[in-house]
Amino acid sequence: MSTPLQIEFQDAASYIMGEFHQFHDYAMIFIVFIIVLIVYTIQLLLLQAPIFWKFTEKQQIELWWTISPSFILILLAIPSINLLYYMDEGTNPNVTVKTIGHQWYWTYEFWDNNRIEIDSYMIHLEDIAQSGLPRLLEVDNRLVLPLDTDIRIITTSTDVIHAWCVPTLGLKMDAVPGRLNQMFVNISRPGIFYGQCSEICGTNHSFMPIVVEAVPIKNFHTWCSAS
Repeated sequence: MSTPLQIEFQDAASYIMGEFHQFHDYAMIFIVFIIVLIVYTIQLLLLQAPIFWKFTEKQQIELWWTISPSFILILLAIPSINLLYYMDEGTNPNVTVKTIGHQWYWTYEFWDNNRIEIDSYMIHLEDIAQSGLPRLLEVDNRLVLPLDTDIRIITTSTDVIHAWCVPTLGLKMDAVPGRLNQMFVNISRPGIFYGQCSEICGTNHSFMPIVVEAVPIKNFHTWCSAS
């Protein structure tokens, strides 16, 4: 969960989020290089303005600043496309959960063994004041998912467009009425991970929290039996 004044990413709890962290660091190399190059060029132009203002064209420079950005974009596109493909086309899942957005709560359905359906509402402020749980983020029914398991998450909606988002797991997908979108995840460490609806969906958009509790597979089966 993020904290006040935090400027970096939340700690990754899935393979895909770890890859996002690495891609961010990889992209920052190019960004820093470009910023340094621009600052150096501006400084050079300011110091030697009487020389450079006479030039109207130079084919070598135009060729260089056309090819270089294209090459950088290719280097950024290759790992980016790989990540997008992995998120959309995962391996054969062991667990499938359907998340359904409503105004303004979530419904979770499991189809793998017995059919399980639970509704997840935000806990009201007066009920959470003395518990020490995070404000506007805790729910009455958490989504329990197993560790080290290939999971497919299907999203849809019954009314308007919502978005199911859990940053720590690297998950964000629109929930669109009449459409099924899917994403894949494999949770790498136990914990409780918080998210929120990330698509403005009406008056109570801010009151649609998401809580995922990652547990060992044995505990997950116990939870399924109890539900």
